Amino acid sequence: MAIVTIAAIAAIGCDVNSALERLAQARHHSAELLVQFTKAADAANKAVMADTDEASVAFSRDAEQAKQSVQANIDVLQPILRDLDYSEETRLLQEFAIRFAAYRELDRRILLLAVENTNLKAQRLSFGPAQEAADSFRDALEAVVPSDAAKDTWRVKALVATAVMTVREIQVLQAPHVAEADDAVMTRMEQRMATSEAAARAALAALGPVVQPASRARLVAATAALETFVRLNAQIMALSRRNSNVRSLALSLNEKAKVIGACEDRLHALRDALAKRGFRGTR
Repeated sequence: MAIVTIAAIAAIGCDVNSALERLAQARHHSAELLVQFTKAADAANKAVMADTDEASVAFSRDAEQAKQSVQANIDVLQPILRDLDYSEETRLLQEFAIRFAAYRELDRRILLLAVENTNLKAQRLSFGPAQEAADSFRDALEAVVPSDAAKDTWRVKALVATAVMTVREIQVLQAPHVAEADDAVMTRMEQRMATSEAAARAALAALGPVVQPASRARLVAATAALETFVRLNAQIMALSRRNSNVRSLALSLNEKAKVIGACEDRLHALRDALAKRGFRGTR
């Protein structure tokens, strides 16, 4: 009987030690879940806010790795909680897993948009090549000479001013178009741009008969610069319409913020529930 009793006590001790070891493992994986989920959300936010394609891709990769770590911890923790017969903790983990699946799908959509960087690309075109084309247009026109100084000087000045001003009006509208999220508002801006473009072309055509023959080359250069500017503006509009940065940011600030909150609530509840477990809480 003494031998049997000692063996029974030893078995109970081993069972308790094993249960406590599994509880420690559960606490570790629960804490790691919260750490990796926070890393995933932070990296995804950085991808959305990044100002280069390279940075967006790098942060997206970091977010994906962290999400994989979250899933790995879920897969390890589930059987531990079932083995310990922790029904409340198992329920909390299952609820988190469901919400995390929704988070991953939403995050996938956001990151696909973020790495496109269409708004940033449109902005760079506007401030770079489009600006250069507009400046070339202005420089070419300001060099033209009236055919009759006494009669045509002020008419030429007025036509040049109109042409340059209307191109600048298009430039001014590019930045708000890039930042705009409403399609209807963007359409109205594009209509105003089309009106300005037509005015610039009309002023350019009206200059032909009132400038000296030697200035015709300047008009040809101005026309070429205008065509380049119009082509670049069309590219800017197309990129702006895609609105990947604006859309990814809107999704992050609205839908994703709610999903993150729900996920974190379950993780905090799971961590707190496991913290209360001890010898009496084991099976």
